[in-house]
Amino acid sequence: MFESDGDAETPFDMTIQCIRNVYTSKIISSDRDLLSVVFYGTENNKNSADFKHIYVLQELDSPGAKRVLELDQYKGDEGRALFQETFGHNADYSLGEALWACSNLFSGVRVRLSHKRIMLFTNEDDPHASDTAKAKLARTRAGDLRDTGIILDLMHLKKPGGFDISLFYRDIINVAEDEDLGIQTKESEKLEHLLKKVRAKETKKRTLVRLNLHLSSDVVLSVGVYNLIQKAHKPYPVKLYRETNEPVKTKTRMFSGKTGSLLLPSDTKRAQTYGKRQIVLEKEETEELKRFDSPGLFLIGFKPLSMLKQHHHIRPSQFIYPEESLVRGSTVLFNALLMKCLEREMMMLCRYISRWNVPPRFVALVPQEEGLDEQKVQIAPPGFHMIFLPYADDKRNVDFTENVPASPEQVDKMKEIIQKLRFKYRPDSFENPVLQQHFRNLEALALDMMEPEQAEDLTMPKSEQMCQRLGNLVNEFKQLVYPPGYNPDGNAAVRKQASGGQTEKRPKVEVSKDELRSHVQKGTLGKLTVPTLKDACRFLGLRCGSKKQELVDALTEYFNECSAGEEGSGLLLSA
Repeated sequence: MFESDGDAETPFDMTIQCIRNVYTSKIISSDRDLLSVVFYGTENNKNSADFKHIYVLQELDSPGAKRVLELDQYKGDEGRALFQETFGHNADYSLGEALWACSNLFSGVRVRLSHKRIMLFTNEDDPHASDTAKAKLARTRAGDLRDTGIILDLMHLKKPGGFDISLFYRDIINVAEDEDLGIQTKESEKLEHLLKKVRAKETKKRTLVRLNLHLSSDVVLSVGVYNLIQKAHKPYPVKLYRETNEPVKTKTRMFSGKTGSLLLPSDTKRAQTYGKRQIVLEKEETEELKRFDSPGLFLIGFKPLSMLKQHHHIRPSQFIYPEESLVRGSTVLFNALLMKCLEREMMMLCRYISRWNVPPRFVALVPQEEGLDEQKVQIAPPGFHMIFLPYADDKRNVDFTENVPASPEQVDKMKEIIQKLRFKYRPDSFENPVLQQHFRNLEALALDMMEPEQAEDLTMPKSEQMCQRLGNLVNEFKQLVYPPGYNPDGNAAVRKQASGGQTEKRPKVEVSKDELRSHVQKGTLGKLTVPTLKDACRFLGLRCGSKKQELVDALTEYFNECSAGEEGSGLLLSA
């Protein structure tokens, strides 16, 4: 592990760098995960069972800046010398005892773990070639790990002559049930390949929700819902107590405004005003109003796939896969349903309620066939994509004119420009520069760096490459569109200078009093914007709050009190 192949870095350096990257990524994405680092084949030992030549560098705990700094000590030539001085080397180790020591780390954790995994970094393909007793012990311990639900993954590194997993490790490595990659036979030569394998293994496929798919009143199968994509956000700030630097817990209490006494949950009620009358509701009644039906997917019918259009997409889709934990035999029925939908090119229309107190949505279940690559490794799982369908309020009619103001020559020239600038878009090729810089700033602050690393903004257009692709098309388009001697930049500068460097205000929209009365009668007053409602209340001299519902209530009450024959000729101005 400490011998380098030419100018390349040693396998030990690759391993330390990989572990460090896992730590930093876990701090950002999954700070609740627990990680540990164990060395075997060392001269000194430190573990709970007092096994020889096994050293637990870091106990199973959440990743942090101190752990990352501790790993940085063993990088490079100075790090290898420090390792020799602190731990030493000894080849008389037992891999079975090393696995036992890792299993003891899991047993000492009191919190419930969603999954347990051991990643074994090594470049020795037959560690116990001359000792059958130790080899048998290692296979026995690996079987014990499999029985207790601990996954053992092999992260093998390059060695002279190649790494042959059939000599020893094929018998002890176990694969998780939800993983279709199997054992990777190719060893890692570079850090990028090692990181790719680690990230593929460390990500656990978690279900968003498990629920029943009701095909009829008598036929039910269970499925799991998965998120295929999720928006990344900055982590929420944590309030700390100034003296102890510990997280502050927020506790809310309610007091009576008249007596100042503490109110219990049973003392508070909710009310809604209808027709100047206050309707008081109990807590159970408000919860019952929110419940439309029990969670689940309820089949409505089948429709051809051609009826689903691109403009029906309103939010990221989800993916459903059969789940045997709720209803046995769901996988068989699910696969039969999937095959028939693929054969007939049909989609399923369903009513979807993800959990209690959530309004129902109408979804389309689009079938997807299993995809395999040349090595027969699955790249696309079989299942249904759940497309959220829009309601009638989500659709709008866009007014457009049939008379195109541009000439056919101008349209054809613009088509050429667009065709030249087209490229194959891949979402994973563009990272959010704000998030990337935010996490780099946090990393520099936690690791005491002099200055943070600057994140590259991949969303910025590549002007030089665009100019090379377009060539003279831009000038030709300008000649077709603009009159001779016209300079768009110069005219914009003249307009800005004439206005004194200030941008022109947007024209105001006029809303008459009759239109307001019509909105009140139709019950569509809530469709107006808050600034429009505020200007209307200001024009009519009404005093109310700034919330939209308060503005609507004030205007509704005003027009209800007015006589039916009153004429409104004033104009209300709204920004």
